[in-house]
Amino acid sequence: QVQLVESGGGLVQPGGSLRLSCTASGSIFSINAMGWYRQAPGKQRELVAAITSGGSTNYADSVKGRFTISRDNAKNTVYLQMNSLKPEDTAVYYCNTEPAEYAYWGQGTQVTVSS
Repeated sequence: QVQLVESGGGLVQPGGSLRLSCTASGSIFSINAMGWYRQAPGKQRELVAAITSGGSTNYADSVKGRFTISRDNAKNTVYLQMNSLKPEDTAVYYCNTEPAEYAYWGQGTQVTVSS
């Protein structure tokens, strides 16, 4: 059974940084592209960053230049380094494969950007 566990969220002031981690159990990690998604209150869940098994990345325009996705295949872990955070980055952040599999959604980790 595949499990994805996100961590690293919290409360941060505008302009601050956070690093999110997602550790995967099961055998999905090494062969799949992985993504970080977020869902703000009242909005649809959106893909913010993705990374292929080979390390190629892409980002939503809203986070380009501020967020960096990376992965450590040996640790079955994908990271999201978030810098220059803005209040509009406030959301629950989730990881999943890219494209996402319904069965893999976890609890997510809350990121709140506020002064």
